[in-house]
Amino acid sequence: MKTECCVNKENVDFVEDKLIPEDDIVDISELFKILGDPTRMRIVAALRIKELCVGDLAALMEISLSGVSHQLRLLKKSRIVKTRRDGKMIYYNLDDAHIESIIDIARLHIKD
Repeated sequence: MKTECCVNKENVDFVEDKLIPEDDIVDISELFKILGDPTRMRIVAALRIKELCVGDLAALMEISLSGVSHQLRLLKKSRIVKTRRDGKMIYYNLDDAHIESIIDIARLHIKD
């Protein structure tokens, strides 16, 4: 069965003019890909509550120190978390309030 489709050139041109730039689309997709992993999301959720070191996160997540470190490297590279050094200890916390806002909006969306 063949379906006919019309194209409203005005609509296409209007939307095309207002689209998010392709580079931004790719960056946003990467951000959601990083946050799409349950372990990383659990780490982010924990860091919303309090800054923690790798050992604290490993105990909380019940995974190895190297496993947590790997996830934190990815989160830091994506500017989702940042570090603070206190002597020999390195503490992780969320990079900025935008990350909390993204999580809050996502939670509102899944609750609707």
